[in-house]
Amino acid sequence: MKKEFFLERYRKLRGDIAEFSLRNSLRVNTLKVQPEDLKSRLEKKGVSLETIPFISNAFYYKARFSLGSTPEYLMGYYYLQEAASMLPAVVLGPQPGEVVLDMCAAPGSKTTQICELMRNEGVVIAVEEKANRAYALANNLERMGCWNAAIVRQNALKIENNKIFDKILLDAPCSGNYLSEPNWFEKRDLRGIRRNSELQKKLVEKAFSLLKVGGILVYSTCSLEPEEDEEIVDYAVRVLGMSTEETGLKIGSPAATNFEEREYDKSVALARRLWPSRTGTQGFFIARLRKVNE
Repeated sequence: MKKEFFLERYRKLRGDIAEFSLRNSLRVNTLKVQPEDLKSRLEKKGVSLETIPFISNAFYYKARFSLGSTPEYLMGYYYLQEAASMLPAVVLGPQPGEVVLDMCAAPGSKTTQICELMRNEGVVIAVEEKANRAYALANNLERMGCWNAAIVRQNALKIENNKIFDKILLDAPCSGNYLSEPNWFEKRDLRGIRRNSELQKKLVEKAFSLLKVGGILVYSTCSLEPEEDEEIVDYAVRVLGMSTEETGLKIGSPAATNFEEREYDKSVALARRLWPSRTGTQGFFIARLRKVNE
C-alpha cells in the first residue's frame, strides 16, 4: 500500500519508481593522482572501469575484491562514492582561497571533494556534532590529504552567526529514497517527511545567516519528496529573499513548480531532480541559491 502511495506522489511530479541495484562508483582524488594514472593502476589489478559521463574525475567500476582495502585506497587516491552524491560539490564550485562551510559534513565524501576542488587553498569548515562521525570525517580528510579543512564538533544550528562564508554546502538530513535502503517504502510516512522539512528550513535559515552577501548556498538531498526539496527552495526564495541560479548540470530534470495544491516560485525550476529511472543513480535533488541581500 505504501509503495502505491509514493508512486502516486511521484507521478504528480512526472516521476516514477524503478528499483535496481546501483552501480559501484569512485571519485579520483586529483590532489594525489590523475584519473588516467589511477585507471591504469586499478586495471592492472583486474578492475573494470568506465568513465562516469557527468563527472570528469570519476568511474563506475566492477571488481572481484573490495576497493576499500587496496593500497591506492589507503593512500587516498580515490573515494568510494555514489555518482549522484558527487554533484553538489561540483554545483557549489568552490575556488582556491575561498572560505567554505560544509554544514553536514560526515563522513566526508563531499568535504574531501570540496578540498580537492579548492586545491587545498583557502579554508573549509566541516561541521559534525557526533563524535563517532567526526572521527570518520577526520580519518577521511587525513587519508585524502585535505590540509585546508578544520572540523567543528557542534550542532550546525548553533554555529555563531558570523557572515564569513563565501560558499556553503548544505547536504541536508532527509528521508533518503527508495534505492538508499531496503524496505524504504514501509519505513517512511508523511509525518516524518514533514518533520524533516521543518529541520531543513531551520538549516537553510542558519546557512543564510552565515553567508556573505553575494555568497552561494547549494542545497541538496537524496530525497525525492517535494516537502524536502522544492518546498525548501521556495522558502529560501520567498521568505529569505534568496535568488535561485542555474546549476550547470545537464543530468536530471527541472524541479517542479507545483505539487498538489501548492504553487512554488517559478525560479524553483532551476533546481534539478535526479529520478533513478532516468539517470541510473540514486534519487537526488540539487539547488544553487545566492544571497542577494541581508
